[in-house]
Amino acid sequence: MPKCSFCGKQYEFPRGLTLVKTDGTVVYLCSAKCRKSMEMKKRKVRWITEGSKVKSSTKTKKAKAKKKISKKVRAKKK
Repeated sequence: MPKCSFCGKQYEFPRGLTLVKTDGTVVYLCSAKCRKSMEMKKRKVRWITEGSKVKSSTKTKKAKAKKKISKKVRAKKK
């Protein structure tokens, strides 16, 4: 399964677009939306940053939960 070079989403192989540039690099794009955004050279697009915020917030919640558990374990050892 290729991973989109613009938004980072994995997609099924027959779907999407594969570009091979003149310097030999391969660019995978999952949709026309990603292709058009890449052509306009937009990198800070709201629909990409919203997805990364959701992923990062769940990671921070898990990290906070691990810290609480480790503090409890340390207190019990003393």
